[in-house]
Amino acid sequence: MHTGPYVAPTLVVDTVVLQLIDNVLSVLLIQREKEPFKDAWALPGGYCAAGETTGEAMARILETKGGVKTTDLRLVEQLYTFDTVARDPRGHAVSVTYMGLGISVTPAHTSGVQNPTFFPVDALPELAYDHGKIIEYAHERLSAKLTYTNAIFALLPELFTLSHLQTAYEAVFGHELDKRNFRKKFLSLDMIKETDQQLREGAHRPARLYEFNQQGLEALSRSFD
Repeated sequence: MHTGPYVAPTLVVDTVVLQLIDNVLSVLLIQREKEPFKDAWALPGGYCAAGETTGEAMARILETKGGVKTTDLRLVEQLYTFDTVARDPRGHAVSVTYMGLGISVTPAHTSGVQNPTFFPVDALPELAYDHGKIIEYAHERLSAKLTYTNAIFALLPELFTLSHLQTAYEAVFGHELDKRNFRKKFLSLDMIKETDQQLREGAHRPARLYEFNQQGLEALSRSFD
């Protein structure tokens, strides 16, 4: 039980931006300009100002430090609140963390941004604070979310083949899936529909292009795992 004088913790906001790059799940990091952890890689984050909601702070910090606008993302949601007392060497800091998913997200390298770069989630550099644990949690949360929602739509273009869909799931889950079982199970969910368009890749037969019934988050009719 805390018995000392009351000192309000600092409120910060961090954002985990994920996308697929060459079929590899990757996360946006910035390179810190100041101590603590000067020059170390970290999630785009900063202080939440008085009179500012955490959502507003997230959008401001992500753009000014990470070069990414929330409108560049296809899905953004609050992930978790990390409040370990010793997570910041300057004192008790509570992080309200958001997760954003997108495709072809290219950070703007304008004045003030801090070298925003995407790294594979399974090949991260040494990170500041507890950001490694935050990214791990976000990855686990996303993997779980794909079993009961259509959140994968946010990592895919509007038109995609069944092979692209399976590859995206495999990139998040971190293991291969049986092609026949995957297609049978996913098509039975009635979340996607065929279009009249096809994609030709190399010498292979043209592949039918599909689209989600809804370009937004939707719960699955039953668990997909």
